[in-house]
Amino acid sequence: MPAPSSEPREVRQRDAERTRAEILEVATAEFADKGYTGARVDEIAERTSTTKRMIYYYFSGKEQLYLAALENAYSVIRDLESRVDVDDLGPAEAIRRLAELTFDHHESHPDFLRLVSIENIHRAEHLSRSELLPRLAAPTVEVLGGILERGRRTGAFREDVDALDVHMVISSFCVFRTANRHTFQAIFQRDMLDPDRREHYRRMLGDLVLDFLTAR
Repeated sequence: MPAPSSEPREVRQRDAERTRAEILEVATAEFADKGYTGARVDEIAERTSTTKRMIYYYFSGKEQLYLAALENAYSVIRDLESRVDVDDLGPAEAIRRLAELTFDHHESHPDFLRLVSIENIHRAEHLSRSELLPRLAAPTVEVLGGILERGRRTGAFREDVDALDVHMVISSFCVFRTANRHTFQAIFQRDMLDPDRREHYRRMLGDLVLDFLTAR
């Protein structure tokens, strides 16, 4: 007698994964637009092909859904960092490649920056309870740390700088450029996301980081 097919279970699992991913996508946009307090689970349910009850089934509650959106947003950039191929590049070019990756990601994921800003308003009270928190930092430290060590061995990079110093410099530029776009434009009449200036700013970031690493 043939074994029963596992297809129905697999189909249900794929449907569940798609539903969960759809909820996360809409929730990310909702929280990024209205903040943790202003976002409504009813609105998220209305904008997805599911129900409020189903959202609570997958995420237990609003706080858990918000934390899942945060974790997912951080995981995207951390996954990119962990997979970036810099082993065959010289230290200077590797640093520039990683800086450009962050530049590109932050420009194309404005909701990520809004979520981070919102969580800082809440003093990271939700993110600090994340079970994924240790894994959210590891790729940045590991990749940057390896590049810095290679640069120090050749005498190209200064000794008194660590991976988090470099990460802070890169993030500061990329976050400011996107998160402060509107106020900067209102004050100075310059759009930092102007496509005509994109490559200028992208190159500027790499130059700034390398000047910092090679300063004596």
